[in-house]
Amino acid sequence: MMVIKYGGNALPSQHSSDPVLEAIADAFLDGEQIVLVHGGGPQIDAALKEKGLGREKVAGYRVTSTEVFEVVQSVLSGSVLRSIVNYLIGSDVNAVGLSAADGGLVRAKRFKPVIDGKSIDIGFVGEVDEVNPMILESLITEGYLPVISPVATDEDGVGYNINADLVAAAIGGALRADSVIFLTDVAGIYRSWPDKSSLIDQISVAELKKIAPTFTDGMIPKVKAAITAIDSGADSVRVTDGTDLAAVLDALDHRGGTLVSA
Repeated sequence: MMVIKYGGNALPSQHSSDPVLEAIADAFLDGEQIVLVHGGGPQIDAALKEKGLGREKVAGYRVTSTEVFEVVQSVLSGSVLRSIVNYLIGSDVNAVGLSAADGGLVRAKRFKPVIDGKSIDIGFVGEVDEVNPMILESLITEGYLPVISPVATDEDGVGYNINADLVAAAIGGALRADSVIFLTDVAGIYRSWPDKSSLIDQISVAELKKIAPTFTDGMIPKVKAAITAIDSGADSVRVTDGTDLAAVLDALDHRGGTLVSA
């Protein structure tokens, strides 16, 4: 059982040909059980720019108003999700598209970052509160490949955008996945990004926790997601470059990138 997070930065701009999705399709058709969680940051940025929205930020966090969330949801659970599902269906995969809210899969709660000692409300940005993988277990048993967008609701049905890495981590843990694979735009986890000689080949989650405070910038959410996945029940995590087909094929064959083990 694999849970794969396909990052928005790894998605091609044109969907006429996608060798990474073809590789995932081939692995599925060869008998691998797969759940695919996708992001869509660049696609959201483009849609918001077109509408002149999403410019307000607080300490690096985009303030997500009702209008911004509507665009985010339409991109993630609409155009990006449908393009991936349609592509997989065209590759003979029995794919099913869901938002993280569907079937009670992920229950969200509002995320309020603490900045300068104060909890700040940045709008409709959420974090994972609970996971119920029952709908995924049913789909997997029936031979489907679920594709999940990282939009979920709270107990009142209010929608939130959640970091896709953390959705994949939570789902991977809840499903007790053998491997959670994060396909991103770098070769793995670096101790000192952007020093490419600092790439970590393999590390235990205990050791990763010890050095986690030393990471900066884009490595922070990757490290957090890797730790979350294993702490919540996954056997291992692999972080690799989703823009490099050879790296993706290696990951699907349990090689390459950065392996984080329980």
